[in-house]
Amino acid sequence: MTLPVRRGTSLTQRRFPAWSTDPLAEFNDLFGRMGTLLESTMGGATAPMTEGMAWSPLADLSETDDAYLIEVEVPGVERENLDIEMTERELTITGEFKERERTGMLRRSTRRTGRFEYRTALPGDINAENAEAALDNGVLTVKVPKAEATKPRHIEITSGQ
Repeated sequence: MTLPVRRGTSLTQRRFPAWSTDPLAEFNDLFGRMGTLLESTMGGATAPMTEGMAWSPLADLSETDDAYLIEVEVPGVERENLDIEMTERELTITGEFKERERTGMLRRSTRRTGRFEYRTALPGDINAENAEAALDNGVLTVKVPKAEATKPRHIEITSGQ
């Protein structure tokens, strides 16, 4: 005995009616949208650099008892090409990696050039008036002291009654 055969529909269409085309097309669309989202939030870190687009350098933010330390990697950037601003608790470091003059043909380049921007919100109250910055061996170190009210205070235990 033979069984009837359905003609005109594939096995994929019978099992997954919504996938009338390539089943991976929706995943490709999703990955494309995620890439666009990452490019817009990370300043284009996942895409090749385009003219005028800022990106963020590598940085560390650490905390001591009396200050916040921000170390940003900016090798080859001159002091004149850096700008540091503080507003309330937000620190913004902007600058530019200038491309050097070359002779001959450039075969490969993986170093970033152009404008960059690093922003961070510091977690506690700060004393922005006494902030300090130093550039040494391609690392910009910004020290932002904590406000007196947020510094830990040791309390002595006195004898009881």
